[in-house]
Amino acid sequence: MTRFSLKSTGLAMLATTLFSGAAFAQTATVAFLMPDQASTRYEERDYPGFQAEMKKLCPDCTVVYQNANADVALQQQQFNSVLSQGAAVIVLDPVDSSAAASLVQQAHSQDVKVIAYDRPIPDTPADYYVSFDNQGIGKAIAQSLVDHLKAEGVAEGSGVLQINGSPTDAAAGLIRDGIDSALDASGYKTLAEFDTPDWAPPEAQQWASGQITRFGDEIKGVVAANDGTAGGAIAAFKAAGVDPVPPVTGNDATIAALQLIIAGDQYNTISKPSEIVAAAAANVAFQFISGKTPEAKTTLYNTPSELFVPAVITAENIKAEIFDKGITPVADVCTGDYVEACDKLGIK
Repeated sequence: MTRFSLKSTGLAMLATTLFSGAAFAQTATVAFLMPDQASTRYEERDYPGFQAEMKKLCPDCTVVYQNANADVALQQQQFNSVLSQGAAVIVLDPVDSSAAASLVQQAHSQDVKVIAYDRPIPDTPADYYVSFDNQGIGKAIAQSLVDHLKAEGVAEGSGVLQINGSPTDAAAGLIRDGIDSALDASGYKTLAEFDTPDWAPPEAQQWASGQITRFGDEIKGVVAANDGTAGGAIAAFKAAGVDPVPPVTGNDATIAALQLIIAGDQYNTISKPSEIVAAAAANVAFQFISGKTPEAKTTLYNTPSELFVPAVITAENIKAEIFDKGITPVADVCTGDYVEACDKLGIK
């Protein structure tokens, strides 16, 4: 009789624990902390995608969204705030990848899980990392430009500019490494290279303007690490009266970049619907709050990771990859001065 009572008590305690865990999972607080507003993607795609997937998985969970506006101290404050609000999981796209190491340590000291998002945290492993393959992105945009220059008969030994992302962003470093690998094997030379503080387009524009004065028509192309820096470079060429603008790469498939590609002012971008990565992060977060261990698809910086492979977009495939697939509505892009250019590409 005593044995039966003890067994029954143990089962009851186990059931209570499981029930409590399940109840917690359904009412947990999850934070989604993004780094800046230099790119419009965080408000337009990442956060809406994360919020929508969390709503499906956990209707009663609370999602807290904050954007640090490229301010390391502000992101620290936001991190502290969500910890005080009882966040069980923090999805963190760090302003400064090195500084974020202390944030991970702080969270772990309170048994809070951290999912590194888009930008890795090399110095202290997060609990998971979700992103597109940034090194693959850099190599793809640069190789696409190299192939285009060769197809256009631009002689080897000609020069290109290289505009990297923020020096405090480890993902920018990966993109740079990918760009380097393609350019180093291309036969073209890098005339000058720039790390863009905070990914700020005005910084890229100012630097590019100086290089246009310095190198003039020696510049046969520009490998820019994202659409914001690409837009800055293109603005610099236009302000200098350069026509046509040399081919410029990009990354993110922002509406502005799609319009520039359609108009012929930007050569390529990367289609990486952020909703895909955001939804993956939400699924990892829900597994954590449910007491599960998410499966690692690969490992980067000693962190279990899932990396998605994106597509390069040029004028040749923009209709099929962006509009036919419904990634971006035609009505958002083919407006005003871009209507005629859209018609020429068969984009209706």
